[in-house]
Amino acid sequence: MTEQQLRELIAQGEGIKLEFKECRKKINKDLYESVCSFLNRFGGSILLGVKDNGAVTGIDKDSLVQIRKDLVTTLNNHQKITPPCYVIPEEHEVDGEVIISLLIPESSQVHRCNGKIYDRNDDGDLDVTNQSQHVANMYLRKQSTYSENKIFPYVTMDDFRADVIQKARQRAVNQRKDHPWKDMDDFELLKSAQLYQKDGLTGTEGFTLAGILLFAKDNVIISALPHHKTDAILRVQNLDRYDDRDDIRTNLFDSYDRLMSFVEKHLTDPFYLEGTQRISLRSKIYREVIANILIHREYSNAYPAKLIIGPEQVTTENSNRSHGHGAIDPSHFTPYPKNPIIAGVFKEVGYADELGSGVRNLFKYCKAYSGADPQLIEQDVFKIILERPEVEVRKGGTIKLGNEKMLEKSSEKSSEKSSEKSSEKSSEKLRGSAQKIVVLMRDNSWVTIDELAQVLIISTRGVEKNISRLKDIGIIRRIGPDKGGHWEVLDRDKNE
Repeated sequence: MTEQQLRELIAQGEGIKLEFKECRKKINKDLYESVCSFLNRFGGSILLGVKDNGAVTGIDKDSLVQIRKDLVTTLNNHQKITPPCYVIPEEHEVDGEVIISLLIPESSQVHRCNGKIYDRNDDGDLDVTNQSQHVANMYLRKQSTYSENKIFPYVTMDDFRADVIQKARQRAVNQRKDHPWKDMDDFELLKSAQLYQKDGLTGTEGFTLAGILLFAKDNVIISALPHHKTDAILRVQNLDRYDDRDDIRTNLFDSYDRLMSFVEKHLTDPFYLEGTQRISLRSKIYREVIANILIHREYSNAYPAKLIIGPEQVTTENSNRSHGHGAIDPSHFTPYPKNPIIAGVFKEVGYADELGSGVRNLFKYCKAYSGADPQLIEQDVFKIILERPEVEVRKGGTIKLGNEKMLEKSSEKSSEKSSEKSSEKSSEKLRGSAQKIVVLMRDNSWVTIDELAQVLIISTRGVEKNISRLKDIGIIRRIGPDKGGHWEVLDRDKNE
């Protein structure tokens, strides 16, 4: 948030989604009660360094480091807040004073602070632990909001795959040798991961949809969620259908492994050093992308999740319970948990990190991988669009795209041109998106870049990149201004 945005927020005064804490040299004793109440209600912002009346007092600079450390440690301590929450303190400056903002998400679970349940009411935190009806309604609201919490009372341990549970246990131990799952039996593990719950309103207890999606047998998953599906598609040569496909209808652990294998099969992994150590950019990027498809999907929606590898871009789509609309800006990004329990299990086994880290990692590594930032678009269907690495041009007369396609160049036409450089460009045979753009422009010279992007299922940036290339090699040109003009195809033979 900018300083002006913070001023406007403070001017609103405390309310059901906004709380001020003075916190000059140490954390207020009741801060964590407020965190708990925000988690249990609608979420919101807590500003440290601001009095109840909105006066900015700031945080003592000598105390700032210790306060940040205490915040991170305590918010992740299950003995303080149960279950713990993952919140990143952010520093801001207002009127020359440093304040800290905590953006608390609405949680899918009922949380306790020091064993007590708190709820938010206007500008106060209420202890509702002994108000049975109030607590029951809270559980009901959570379960109706987050589909992962739906209870299936007739599912038993026989419906789960012991080998997948053991896989999760082993991977958790690999992350941390003293992980508590190491010495738990299968039921204790599932229960500790909050995959076995009790409905506070009806008293019904059993395994949740999250548990079924993570560990159950395939027939049990399909029975609980008939539309469950993740589609991995390679569409490079056959743009109308596909060149390769994996129709995935299994548990989320095996889904993750199969999606990673599909990516490794069809995408290159260029050499890259981070410091003095070689790392896999492909793994760094697609670990985040695939985890996003599986963790943040709205499973109650029948829209299938997709990972589509195209000739120039990789696109993912999954149904989403949106908390915003439009492209995500990492500098002003507010992470919200879509399926916190599934995300928690993925974090334990090393498939995901803290909430929000995936976006930061994508913007960190995509630039090195392809030269372009990723596009993350928040709407009812969440989309990620990633550029593929540039094609490798070889002197032997071929162009290698990824690791699956060779585009031939005509040496005969090149020799007929007066300029070797321009002849190589103009003699190149078109494939993929570039070829389709020429066809679409020939059919409709007034077609817009947005319309081309929708038809080709690529970003507008990808369309512009292809158009620039087509202009350079003399196949198309623009007649008139950007708005109100049209396209002209100059050489129809070059795309054949």
